[in-house]
Amino acid sequence: MEKSRAIITAIFFASLSSISYEIALIRMFSISLWYHFAFMVISIAMLGIGVSGTILSVYPALRNLRNIPLYLLMLSICIPLSYLITNLIPFEPARLSWDRIQIFYITLYYIVLSLPFFFFGLIIATAFSTIPGNTGLIYGADLTGAGTGSMLVLYLLSSGGPERIVFIVSSLSIISLLIFGSRRVKIISIIFMLVNLTILYLNPAFIGQKISAFKPFQVAMKFPGAEHLRTYQSPFSRVDIFRSPAVRFAPGLSFKYLEDLPEQVGISVDAGEIYAMTKYSSKDALGFIRYLPSALPYELSRKNSVLILEPKGGLTALIAEYYKAGDIYKIDSNPVMIKAVREYSRGFSSDIYGNNTWAGIGRGYLFSFNKKFDIIDLSVMGSMPSGSFGFSEDYRFTVEAFTEYLSHLNIDGILALNLFIIPPPRTELRLINTVVVALEELGIKDPGRHIAALRSWGTITIIVKMSELSKNDITTMRNFAGTRRFDLLYYPGISESETNLYIRMPSNEYFDAFNSLISSETRDRFNEDYIFDIRPVHDENPFFHYYLKLGNIREIYRLMGSKWQYFIEEGYLLPVIFLQVMFLSILLILLPAVKLRGSSSVNSSLIFSLSYFALLGIGFMFVEISFIQRMILLLENPPYAVASVISSMLISSGIGSLLSQHFKLLHKPRVIIVLSLIILLYGLFLPRMMGIIYPYSLNTKIFFVFLVLMPAGILMGIPFPSGLSRLSKNNPQLVPWAWAVNGYFSVLAPILAVMLALSAGFKIVIIAGAIMYVFAFFALNRIK
Repeated sequence: MEKSRAIITAIFFASLSSISYEIALIRMFSISLWYHFAFMVISIAMLGIGVSGTILSVYPALRNLRNIPLYLLMLSICIPLSYLITNLIPFEPARLSWDRIQIFYITLYYIVLSLPFFFFGLIIATAFSTIPGNTGLIYGADLTGAGTGSMLVLYLLSSGGPERIVFIVSSLSIISLLIFGSRRVKIISIIFMLVNLTILYLNPAFIGQKISAFKPFQVAMKFPGAEHLRTYQSPFSRVDIFRSPAVRFAPGLSFKYLEDLPEQVGISVDAGEIYAMTKYSSKDALGFIRYLPSALPYELSRKNSVLILEPKGGLTALIAEYYKAGDIYKIDSNPVMIKAVREYSRGFSSDIYGNNTWAGIGRGYLFSFNKKFDIIDLSVMGSMPSGSFGFSEDYRFTVEAFTEYLSHLNIDGILALNLFIIPPPRTELRLINTVVVALEELGIKDPGRHIAALRSWGTITIIVKMSELSKNDITTMRNFAGTRRFDLLYYPGISESETNLYIRMPSNEYFDAFNSLISSETRDRFNEDYIFDIRPVHDENPFFHYYLKLGNIREIYRLMGSKWQYFIEEGYLLPVIFLQVMFLSILLILLPAVKLRGSSSVNSSLIFSLSYFALLGIGFMFVEISFIQRMILLLENPPYAVASVISSMLISSGIGSLLSQHFKLLHKPRVIIVLSLIILLYGLFLPRMMGIIYPYSLNTKIFFVFLVLMPAGILMGIPFPSGLSRLSKNNPQLVPWAWAVNGYFSVLAPILAVMLALSAGFKIVIIAGAIMYVFAFFALNRIK
């Protein structure tokens, strides 16, 4: 009994450390590489766990309870060691399209980083195999440890960089060894902890993150005279303030402006997107503002009440101040950006974030407050043009979001959209599509009479007015464009001869595209024929930056100069990783079959046993991913949603597993049917419940997430230990194999969920999750 308690304690701390390391790796990959490579971490972790099950199936001698202290020690050592080794691997994602050795390096990443999770998997699978009567207790310790770790790591990330967390969590995993390890293991553990503490105290340079040389922040810091000023950290974002000649932020500035720009300071988010803070010494120093395309709405509209969404470094707020706007409200999705600009701008620029400032998604603020504005300004630009990760959700640009924006404009109010031109045209065309559909949903029969657009050498400004654009509006816009040498793209009644005059393009594709999309007669045909997918997106499938049409890959490849760089930068490497992991998973799943060939374990129920655990992996991840997506809108911050949902699901599932240990009635297969029905009810009622809780504070909403998801989480923690308990009675040698199968399918499920959501929406994903549990019910009944 005492030994079992020690093992359960070890599992709790091993799980806590493993999930903490996984989350820290996600943050580090977001900073050092690119956001889409952060998704690789989940595959690496689950693959390492899956391999552990395969190894234990093939080599049953390793399933020895006495090995658990050794496995735990190896987990603790491999956490910092794997991080330090990958820091030495010269992997550069930007080189993937021409440097084949990068494939070898990314393979090394997989192997090295999977080692801690491999040893973690050995701990859990060995416990399941050798203590079959305590499956609920083991699984409960695993899940509650992971839930605790996911909350702990958020606290640690708020107090320091993710690289320091690596050494903290590796020490935490070794605590239980000091309680029940052998004398030799205890000595090694103490030495290891002392080394960790020394490293944390000295903070040597070699533990710092190696950031890709191709990330914008690193590029900017290579310019002569560049200087790093300060770094701000949070659990979800790193913001660097710096000086560099590369920072020159005046998007689309007219060639007619010949004076110098004011001094500007760069602001980088996760070493990627770069924005700028502009020095405000006097109004005369800001004369360049009148020569920006983004000044157009202030020339057209009243300015009594202005809402600026995503002001970042604050240039859009300065434009509003320059034009003497009345009340200026600012909402930025990154609270660390607000803190950094607010602190550094004192004495340097206007007090941009001094008052009327909120952190969150703009549409969430609008949903909660019944206020209308003369101008709503939404900028999607940094100081350097860049694309966005195609598989990331963005609820700011769905049809529902634009309906919210437009419905909060005064009768003559204007919604202004500013973006960089990144050829070939995609973002601007999807924006037009989305705006037109949103206007139609608001009952406007002729959206084309409410839209105008112009182009500078590098940016596009789109104007959407709630009332029809008047003759005076059109005259003002034509004068604005003509005096600054901007090219008109569209206004009601525009002729082709008025376009493409100053900054001439080889073809007048914008004139044709905008007119085709704004007209209801030609819109569908244009969308169907266009090389990219530019149809509007909704909250059900909020992947605004996903433009790929799979049938046009070859044509897109040729359009991009027959280079794969575009696909890598846009995040389309993710499906390739999915295919690699899928084939590797199939190979590793089949490997134990070779070892067990001819064994009495290979019987008619084998396929149902393995299918059961595969279906649980898919079903759990489908439901979890759907819950995360729903909560992004509620919490107005994707990282908050991820952290809240994962913590809630893991802890409540752990409670469910512990309950199943004590109440054998919960092992009945009918519990899975009840779970399936409850999941369907969540899909139906969760959006309505979110509407009720929306106006409350962030802390209240996070508490709501924990409370509401707990019933589903408790029930979702029961099927795995129930099935494992049944399997261990009849075929105990199959337990590691079942653990492996569950791990492999948990790798594949998140990517499958996103792919399904792209075409059908997250409502279908949650229904699919419920169906997986129904199939699992039938599979469980066939396990003998």
